[in-house]
Amino acid sequence: MNNKISILVIEDDSDISNMICDLLQQNSYNARPVYSGTEALMVFNNKIDLILLDLMLPGLKGELVLHEIRKYSNVPVIGLTAKSDKTSTINLLKSGADDYIVKPFNNDELLARIEAQLRRYNQSSSSPNKNNKLTYKDISVDVEKFLVEVGSTQVNLTKREFLILELLMKYPKKVFTKSNLYEHVWNDEFFGDENTINVHISNIRSKLSKANPSEEYIQTVWGIGFKMSE
Repeated sequence: MNNKISILVIEDDSDISNMICDLLQQNSYNARPVYSGTEALMVFNNKIDLILLDLMLPGLKGELVLHEIRKYSNVPVIGLTAKSDKTSTINLLKSGADDYIVKPFNNDELLARIEAQLRRYNQSSSSPNKNNKLTYKDISVDVEKFLVEVGSTQVNLTKREFLILELLMKYPKKVFTKSNLYEHVWNDEFFGDENTINVHISNIRSKLSKANPSEEYIQTVWGIGFKMSE
């Protein structure tokens, strides 16, 4: 049933790339291998359903590739990294990755992560939006067009950042716990990984602040969670 799903594999190590592509094809995915960040940006298009991105690429690094892709696409991205320390994983999430897996990885785990990202992305994309336009202070959100503006400045958010902001703006007086946000946006059970939510909130704040440094938009309610600032 996955024969129409196309996955871009950005990995410079040919042995690892071949192994991943063989695994994907055995599981009825269409695998498209590329071996550099520059090549990835040249071939990427809206027919790609998911990206597996090695971070330690020669030339244009994985984080820069991700940054460029996030300027115009919210396709799910799973980072492939040899680094398992907290700082590296935080930076990866802040760069716009949806998930990551540490090398060497188990094939079944990689497939499970791919399936989970595709499922969440498709559920989010197919969810009906009853209110297509939201406004709060000088923020304007067009849910249908996936567009965020602060005043006249367009703000580029990742898909998950957008969904968090959308939820907060729909109920600006409500305080959302980290569990609330995770279960709504990730559509999965929350197991206490507060760092994921903190990184995304920090990223949203930073991007909104660049558009209007004089305004505060998201308030931390200590010991509880987050809400829109009054």
